[in-house]
Amino acid sequence: MSFADLGLAEGIVRAVTEQGYTQPTPIQSQAIPAVLHGGDLLAGAQTGTGKTAGFTLPVLHRLSTTGKQHANKTAPRAIRALVLTPTRELAAQVEESVQIYGKYLNLNSAVIFGGVGINPQIKLLKHGVDILVATPGRLLDHMQQGTVNLDKIEILVLDEADRMLDMGFIRDIRKVLAALPPKRQNLLFSATFSDEIKALADGLLDSPATIEVARRNSTVEVIDQKIHPVDRDRKHPLLAHLIKTRNWHQVLVFTRTKHGANRLVEQLGKDGISGMAIHGNKSQSARTKALAEFKDGSLQVLVATDIAARGIDIDQLPYVVNYDLPNVPEDYVHRIGRTGRAGATGEAVSLVCVDEHNMRKDIEKLIKRTLPTEVIAGFEPDPNAKAQPIQLRSHGHGGGGRRPQQSRGNAGGGSGNKAGGRSSNPQPGGQAARSGQGKPPGTGNGSRQPSQHRSGGR
Repeated sequence: MSFADLGLAEGIVRAVTEQGYTQPTPIQSQAIPAVLHGGDLLAGAQTGTGKTAGFTLPVLHRLSTTGKQHANKTAPRAIRALVLTPTRELAAQVEESVQIYGKYLNLNSAVIFGGVGINPQIKLLKHGVDILVATPGRLLDHMQQGTVNLDKIEILVLDEADRMLDMGFIRDIRKVLAALPPKRQNLLFSATFSDEIKALADGLLDSPATIEVARRNSTVEVIDQKIHPVDRDRKHPLLAHLIKTRNWHQVLVFTRTKHGANRLVEQLGKDGISGMAIHGNKSQSARTKALAEFKDGSLQVLVATDIAARGIDIDQLPYVVNYDLPNVPEDYVHRIGRTGRAGATGEAVSLVCVDEHNMRKDIEKLIKRTLPTEVIAGFEPDPNAKAQPIQLRSHGHGGGGRRPQQSRGNAGGGSGNKAGGRSSNPQPGGQAARSGQGKPPGTGNGSRQPSQHRSGGR
């Protein structure tokens, strides 16, 4: 099956083909026809499956073939499609996908999220865009200031809905829903189908088509997962040892806390290993810089908290390290899913101390397999070490989710204009795409920096 076989407009297929993609991924082959049909959709898909193209392509088709059409990209217009995402990076990634695949259409788009000024966004919204991508917090800011009009919304997309609930955005989402026209198409994408997601879907969706392309909470089979037992105060030396002796490059490392991420970067720097951290306390410019350098390979190690890493979508990312195991087992699946994409192999290594044995058990129970263990010579853990209680992260998962009473500008939950690290999903292709091997959209690499504009003004 090709993208043309799915019934997409010629201009969209042309843009997809130019990126080197020929065959849709499973989520795309199922979601695109469902969205084109016009009904509601509940889709379960892990990150890295090409799910963003699963809704951006058919949304572009529907807007370009129905309703009022414009002679060019710059004519004033009403917002017709709204995409809500949990983080800045993911919002920027989605909006770039819209730009890339809508390049031959007279449609335009904008992205708003936090950590940057609101005035440039007000100017964009005043002129109008066809597709608005937003994080819930800043969208509410605009709604309260009367600078956004959602009266003409025809299609609503909730992307990574499970993350938005995890980050405490349910009240914000309900406020947004209350402002939308009652007659519209609703698309809900989630990596997991928790009871909370099912409850949200029941209240939002009308007789939806349901798609689940991966086993619930499954991990990618091509990822080599391994546990290295180590004492808690030897984790940093062990990580430095692995990076140096195994010549690791482009290593994504997860820590449980923002402070832990900063401290690890400092420690690695003293070992001569270049690293940067991204988390909710980092400025948007710092996050953008770190993502861009990591994607182009000039930065060896990126240390991230869970939420801050949501926008990282890199072609053939080889290594993911759990410096700290997550206290939410599902986060393990999200973390390691950033490697082993598009058929490539990947390696996920977890440094586990005695304090984390219960977390390991919870993860193994979730993924229904026992993780293999390898003790590294010279870093054998003390068999008599006693476990200590672990200080758990805040509800926002330590990476930028705000608590319900927090300010909206914090971390991924906020709003803003085009300032985040942009990597489309689908993205400008990796090597397979460039050589015409038909790598599916949504799994490639993109290292371009975003500029501050409406896509129609390019």
